[in-house]
This record gives sequence, structure tokens and C-alpha cells, in this order.
Amino acid sequence: MDHSHHNHKEATTHNGTKDFLRRFWIVTFLLIPLLLLSEKALSLLGITDFSSRKYFQFAIATTIFYFSLVFFQHAKHEIKMKSFGMMTLVSVAVGSGYLFSAFSTFIPAFKGVEFYLEISSLIWILLFGHYLEAKSSSAAGNALQEVAKLLPKQAHLLVSGGVFEKDIIELKKDDVVLVKPGEKVPADGVIIKGTANMDESLISGESAPVEKRNGNMVVAGSICLDGSLEIKLERVGESSTIGQIQKLIGEAQLTKPKVQRVADKAAGILTFTALTVSLLTVLIWSLVLGESLTFSLTLAITVLVIACPHALGLAIPTVSTIATSLAVKNGVFLKDLGKLEVVKDIDWVVFDKTGTLTKGEFGVTDVINISLRDEDEVLQLVASLEQLSSHIIATAIVKSSKSKKLDSLEVSEFKNIAGKGISGKIKGKTFIIGNQRFMEDSNVFGEESSSKAQHLTSEGKTTIFLADKSQILGILGLSDSIKEESQVAVEKLHKQGIKVAMLTGDNQKVAQSVAGKLGIDDFFAEVLPEDKYKHIKKLQEQGNKVMMVGDGVNDAPALTQADVGVAIGAGTDVAVESGDIVLTRNNPEDISRLVSLGKKVYRKMVENLIWATGYNIVAIPAAAGVFATWGFFLRPEIGAILMSLSSVIVVINAVQLKRAKL
Repeated sequence: MDHSHHNHKEATTHNGTKDFLRRFWIVTFLLIPLLLLSEKALSLLGITDFSSRKYFQFAIATTIFYFSLVFFQHAKHEIKMKSFGMMTLVSVAVGSGYLFSAFSTFIPAFKGVEFYLEISSLIWILLFGHYLEAKSSSAAGNALQEVAKLLPKQAHLLVSGGVFEKDIIELKKDDVVLVKPGEKVPADGVIIKGTANMDESLISGESAPVEKRNGNMVVAGSICLDGSLEIKLERVGESSTIGQIQKLIGEAQLTKPKVQRVADKAAGILTFTALTVSLLTVLIWSLVLGESLTFSLTLAITVLVIACPHALGLAIPTVSTIATSLAVKNGVFLKDLGKLEVVKDIDWVVFDKTGTLTKGEFGVTDVINISLRDEDEVLQLVASLEQLSSHIIATAIVKSSKSKKLDSLEVSEFKNIAGKGISGKIKGKTFIIGNQRFMEDSNVFGEESSSKAQHLTSEGKTTIFLADKSQILGILGLSDSIKEESQVAVEKLHKQGIKVAMLTGDNQKVAQSVAGKLGIDDFFAEVLPEDKYKHIKKLQEQGNKVMMVGDGVNDAPALTQADVGVAIGAGTDVAVESGDIVLTRNNPEDISRLVSLGKKVYRKMVENLIWATGYNIVAIPAAAGVFATWGFFLRPEIGAILMSLSSVIVVINAVQLKRAKL
């Protein structure tokens, strides 16, 4: 069953609920006179049968048949997509029953083969069944619709002439909008006037208010809890945070779990099986067993309506829809739904250290002067060069220098040496800054600097060296505190039977210190960014399923190499390119929740498949009269009820996932 077919059915589910109910009530009204015109009703009422009765029945049944054409429209779509399913079976059943009845009315050779009341009752039940199914499916929710609800329909646009109401689709970059207390922000922008507490739970997952003031960024969908804000819009429509989220969800819905492909094939096979069994039922009961054509056709029609490939077709997509919504509510964005199946089988989770397991908020704790005037000169030189770098450590050094009010020096010929450090000229003199390996490669590392650096690393600190072409001039010690959630995350993953590893560019002692505190199973230190993927590959070569967790920027090759790549702490940048799964929060505990989600989603998928398959294995033979020896027969109406219930049960089971605690 291809995806466009699934989208078509999904649209039918959400948009056709009222239409099915309307048709049901009209058919209910028409069934009353049709029922009164039946032989049994006339007999009970003491009315003598009359020759024109069958023409009245034909007229009423034809009107009822008209309201069943909705099934034929969907069957046409199935046939066009070469994805035969439930609507095809229902249309064949209803159409054949109606045609045989019409032939019986007007062609003497077919006399006695009349199903007007039966077919009309069947249409009545099918319409109500599809209404129930559509209603229960809509309860499953739609992630795209839920995200769309996070935005207001209109915004207060500020212009020189005053405040005007404007649809948010008409907003443009640099527009200024007014957001009042209790209202939602219509697009991403910067506050130019006002202060307020904001609910940003959409992005952070935390409901605690965040104070926002002049110059702060606010995101689309966040709620202004108090105060009024004037916001200059920067990212509107598709480029806003909500727009990025909708794009991610839309792309995810184009993907399929592997188990869905199995279900799709099974649904296709089931359709042809039902058609074949239906034909054989007519032939065997009428030609071999000598039963009447009316009886044989009744059983054949029951086979067609009781078979439910739709239950198989719904088994996986319904769970996927709910899983996507549940994930979004927890700040998890799935780029590929198929990766949820892989998540449940993960053997190793490999975390990048800085900013993932640690806070990534480095602070300068030590400044050691070796060959310069004083510690301030060491810090000033390092900060002057590092201000041209975007690395998290560079930011900490520059911040420390500014706090001491040290002037920034002019730098020329700046170079970034990946995984090692930087170099540049200040006042015509070349300086290099970086880790111990960089110093050793530059032949400037000596005994004095080695002993001083060892003292810092023994305390779990990161060391940064400043040198010229001949010697080490100074050393900086920095520390990065471990997140409170990291230890809990490691413990939870261990309880789930998953081993944890850590990748870092830091030296062995720093890595060992962090790994020891967190109870991590293995770690890889002094790893260059471009070499991180090699450690993932090595674990995979040992037969392990590996999840890599990083920031999605520096870890792109490793995230791509892993069986599942998770970009964590994306915040408002949910469209980060790397990673199969994007987490907006920077909380490592979310990885354990993600594994839990994967396992629960897969369990629901399997439960639905077992039910849908088991139902059809029992229902089709029963409808064909296999149990006739024991006097057990199924009427088409009963078959229609069972078929509808089968689909509803699948949806209800999937909806239970909404209650899942991650």
C-alpha cells in the first residue's frame, strides 16, 4: 500500500466523519418503509402482498444504494493506486447484491434472488461502522494538526496608524506585532518593548515560566503569561520554529516502519484471498452442495464484507500517528519513523561528552604563567586569539578575560587546526593555542609544562596551552560540570539492558574522571571530530546496534554512521540536518525515554498485527460456511458489524499509547 494511498485514507478518516453520519441518518429514515414492505412485515401487519411491492422496494433500495456510492469512490481510488483493500471488497459485495436484486425484479430468470432489505441493512451498518472508525481514528490525533493549533489564527499588527488584526499567514519578516497576556506568539522574533513571563514548553518541555525582556528571542507558539510585548518578527511561516517542526513531521510521515511494509503486503494478499474465497463459496455451495443461488450469494457477500484488510492497513499507521504526536509533546522529533524499530534493539548508546553529559559551560579555574610577565598576560593573549573561534571552550576563555577587563589584542593570520587548536599572530609574533597533542606535534612540550598540566588533569580539568614557536608560555585549566541528569540517564539505560560509552576530545584523565563518576561502561578520549565515526563503526563490527547522541553539528559523521543518530539540545533549531531523531531539550534522560517510546510503539504495532491477522484467519472461513456442519452461519449484516469492530478495536488499542508514561 503506497504512502499516497495512506494519506488519502487518513484524509478520509478526519474529514469524512460527519459525512458518514449524515448518510447513516438518511439511510436509517429510508430503511423504515423498506422494512415495512418486506414479506414478514406485511404478514405481521395482515396486509396482502401486491405485485408492485418489488418496484417500491427497488426504488427505495436504489436511493439507499446512492448513499453507498462513497464506498465506490474510495474503491476507485484503491484500484487506481493498485492498492486493493477494504473499500474494494465492500463495493463488490454491495454492488453484486444490489445488481442481483435488480435483475430479480426485472428479469424473470433471476426471480427469487432479492437482497434489497439485506443489502440496505448492510449499507446502513457499514456507514455507521465507518463513522465509528473515523471518529475513533480522529481520537488518535494528528501531529501536524496539533502543532498547527499552537499558533493563533490572527495577530495584532502594529503600524503607524495603530493596531490592526491580521491573519498570521500574511505576516512578513520585520513586521512588529503586539502580544497581550494569555496570547500566543505568532512567529519567531525579538522583543523590542516589554517584559513578560513566557511558557515555552513547546520547545523546552518544561512548563516553568521563562522571563523574557527587551532584546530576548521568543519563539512561535510560546504563550505570554503576563505583561504585553512588542515583537519584531524575524522568522515567519515555514522558517519559524513551528514551521520547522511541521516540516519535520511532514517528512517523517513520508517514511514507513519495516513492519508496516509487511502489513501492507498482507493487506493486499488478504483482499485477493477474500475475492477468491467469495467466488469459491458461490461455486461450491450452489454447484457442488446444491444450495440455492440466494443462499450461496448471501455467504459470498458475507465473506467480502467480513474480511478486513483495513484492520491490517490501520494497524501500523494509527500507532505511528500517535507515536509522532506523543514524541512531539515530549520534545522529540522523528525524521524517520522506521528508526523507532531500531531504537528498541539498541545495545550501546554513545554520548558525546561536552554539552551532552556535561553542562558545556566551561569556566577558567586556573591560569599558570610559565614564560610571560604574569597570569593576566597569558589570559589576554589566549582570549585575543580565541575570540575568533566558536568553540565552547573559547567562549569561556573570552568571558573570563572580559570579566577581568583585559583589552583584546589585534590578531592576524588566524588559523583553526581541527581537533588540536588554533594559531595566529599578535604584534608580529606567532602564537599557538591548543591541547597537549598539538604542543607535542609542535615540539614545544617540556617537563615543566608536563608536570603542571598533570596536576590540572588529575583534578579532572581540561588544559589549554599557550606557546610560541619554541616554548610553552602558559597553561589554562578549565572545568565543565557534569549535568545532574547524566547519572540518572546512565542508570536508566543500564536498567534497560543498554551499555553506555562516551566520546571526547579531552585527554585520558579528564575522560576517565567523568566516566568514573557516571558509571559509564567505556570511553574514548582524545578523539578528533572527524574520527568519532570510527569508534561507532568498531562497536557495530562487534555485532552491536549503536545509537550516537551529540549536538548534531560537530558529530555529523558519527550520527550518520550510527544505527540511530540523535541530535540533542537542538532548542529552536529543530531542523538540524544531522541525526535521525532530534531532541529539543538538552537532557540525557530523554534518551532513556526515547528507548521506552520505541519499545512501547513496537509492542502496540505487533499487538495490532496479531489481532488483525488472527481476526481474518477465523472470520473468513466462518463467513464461507466452513462451520455449517454445526449449524453456524453468518449473515452479511453480522459480517459488516464484525468488520467495523475489527478496525475500531485496532484503533482503540493504538489510542492506549497516548497514556504511556515515558
